[in-house]
Amino acid sequence: MTESSASARILVADDARKILDALRRGLALSGYEVLTAADGDEALRLALEAHPDLVVLDIMMPGPSGLEVCRRLKAAAFEAPIIMLTARDALEDKVSGLDAGADDYLVKPFALEELLARIRAHLRRYRAESQNVLKYADLTVDTATREVRRGNRPVELTPREYDLLLLFLRHPRQVLSRDLILERVWGFATAVETHVLEVYVGYLRQKLEAGGEKRLIHTVRGAGYMLREG
Repeated sequence: MTESSASARILVADDARKILDALRRGLALSGYEVLTAADGDEALRLALEAHPDLVVLDIMMPGPSGLEVCRRLKAAAFEAPIIMLTARDALEDKVSGLDAGADDYLVKPFALEELLARIRAHLRRYRAESQNVLKYADLTVDTATREVRRGNRPVELTPREYDLLLLFLRHPRQVLSRDLILERVWGFATAVETHVLEVYVGYLRQKLEAGGEKRLIHTVRGAGYMLREG
């Protein structure tokens, strides 16, 4: 397994079963975790739910086309690289794919080695750009600029709210006790001050859910709080 393939999850969407199976086998043999979709609706659902590190997307598919899937993903602040596949090599088709938000364009038929090389290159770039970015579900925090987004919506936080959110993002799906949070964010852990945490969790929830988004910070009765979906 190469450094680029380690822990990388790739979604491949193509309605041609032979191509889909061949790509699944080839990518799996190269060390990638592979998800597959045979139509646009399934590709869109998997991309938003499974959060792959890269998407290989055929343009011509049942349901939403690859171009439409790409547009919807970018509208939902999907940041992982997207490589478009098509049987057409006309310049206008390439321009349409790139304008939809795709990062690369590969014309069928193509050699698996070329696709693998492009995947490695895009994963290296994406990982380098993501070093300062923490993500969970549709929540994104750029630690270099301190910018917070829920989907495409910017979220303005106070310094204390930001520090609290950062702690949750660095420990997703883990129960964090009140004492631990108070010590890490405020520098103290006394039962007398736990109401401060409750107030700030409330502030944070209001701002993160101001656009009608689903709750991400949940209370775990008798234990503390957890960042999780659903």
